[in-house]
Amino acid sequence: MARKIPMRKCILTNEMHPKADLIRIVVTKEGEVSADKTGKKNGRGSYVVKDLDKVNNARAKKMLEKSLGKNTEELDPVYDEIIRLIYREDIPKR
Repeated sequence: MARKIPMRKCILTNEMHPKADLIRIVVTKEGEVSADKTGKKNGRGSYVVKDLDKVNNARAKKMLEKSLGKNTEELDPVYDEIIRLIYREDIPKR
């Protein structure tokens, strides 16, 4: 029997993708925002597609700020971390 693939909605594109193809963004109870590469941090999770063009476009339009209700200063490091995680995925494993 085929296993069901968990799907999540990207907050940048509003499209459904397999959970493995997304990066989780976490907002903790204390209000801290971070990129969660493990997918297991405590807090409210949102998902972002692993597409550099879409992330850069979202940064220009301040889409994460609108979606998460945070200011730009808080989310600049989060955008940088998302971009780092996307580049890390692109490196072929030996």
